[in-house]
Amino acid sequence: MSILRRIVTHAGTDVEALIERLRRRRRHPGPVQLVAYRGLGTPGELRLSGRVIEDRGISPADVARSRWQNLRDNWRRFGSRELPGVTVHASYEGLHAEARTDEEGYFQTSLPLPASLPPTAAPWQIVRLELPEHGVRSAGEVLVPPPSARLAVISDVDDTVLQTYATDLLKMLRLTMLRNARTRLPFEGVAELYRALEAGASGAEHNPIFYVSSSPWNLYDFLVEFMAHNGLPAGPLFLTDYGLDREKLIKQHHTAHKLAAITTIARTYPQLPLVLIGDSGQYDPEIYLAATRALPGRVAAIYIRHVSHERRASAVAAMVADAAALDVPMLLAPDSATVAEDAARRRLISTAALNAQNLIP
Repeated sequence: MSILRRIVTHAGTDVEALIERLRRRRRHPGPVQLVAYRGLGTPGELRLSGRVIEDRGISPADVARSRWQNLRDNWRRFGSRELPGVTVHASYEGLHAEARTDEEGYFQTSLPLPASLPPTAAPWQIVRLELPEHGVRSAGEVLVPPPSARLAVISDVDDTVLQTYATDLLKMLRLTMLRNARTRLPFEGVAELYRALEAGASGAEHNPIFYVSSSPWNLYDFLVEFMAHNGLPAGPLFLTDYGLDREKLIKQHHTAHKLAAITTIARTYPQLPLVLIGDSGQYDPEIYLAATRALPGRVAAIYIRHVSHERRASAVAAMVADAAALDVPMLLAPDSATVAEDAARRRLISTAALNAQNLIP
């Protein structure tokens, strides 16, 4: 670990300890917020998770907001005040389930769907949520891929969709803390590429897209707004729970988290081949190659955005050869247009989408 990263890590540990001591002194929480994360669904089950936290009054993102205003909102976002032991009621089409939040305010619930219930028509189903003791209501979206779906796309976020500079700690921190969902930038063509993948080769497949990142759940609202603002398809997010402590800040479980998410998606939708999209900046090629080995016959293609030094490209080239030996194409691409051209050739997207979405290299 670099000296800078050690300094940031140890300072973060002290800050988090202070925040925790101050939280314990608070006896009367402010307004309560019930945050529902987009869930996974099948014709037989709806799964939903979320978090119950104190509403800290984070302002809507706006291009006109100053750096100081963004810093204040992002500090509040990372300094979430969770409510443990809260009962959450979930309901859908006359079905009911109950869950309680853990010590970090998270909850998980599942609603088994009986065979007598008519099949869902729309990909997104709405689950009603309520906190009876606080009088708070919310709603969660659960994705049920339609029969027309022919593949599932699993995408990294940082430096794949969102320009993050994850290999440059200071630059990443400046972007994270001083900008908002309206002023952060996506990579050129990524929204058009993902919309084409969602539509598929026929143009009407409604393929599900899942976003897997080691970013914390504290950034969930930011990521949802960023994706909507930039025209990226909606999809469930798999994020992590970490604060500023030593282990969580350095992301020691980065690989395990991503592999677990890919495995969960693969097992939930065994009928769908997987298209994995990431970047070369950290460990996506290694993780996706490991997933290919662990899930034989499931991965249709791997696309890696080249965002790192040339020496890293050499290492990825060796993994491209390893993937080819497993009969899985792995492409190291400079931009979204190159990925789109290859995807069209493999009939993952329609050739017409290259023109319609302006994806011709």
